[in-house]
Amino acid sequence: MANHKSALKRIRSNETKRLRNRYYAKTMRNALKSFRDLTDKTVATEKISSMISLIDVVAKKAIIHKNKASNLKSKLMKKINHM
Repeated sequence: MANHKSALKRIRSNETKRLRNRYYAKTMRNALKSFRDLTDKTVATEKISSMISLIDVVAKKAIIHKNKASNLKSKLMKKINHM
């Protein structure tokens, strides 16, 4: 167990950040899953900008790596182009 006041605060803040990061990551994964299930190109084209924005936000917060974000965006664009 932590002995210093600052260490106790760090434990509390780390838990808060962990839960927030889990929320953002799970939200992104759910959105990706629902996007991948789309079959209509017009609907997918309308939603792609919000998906890219969501991925960029998660990458900017360092919840996922920036290269992973680029790979995800690339795969989504390929999916739209091959519809």
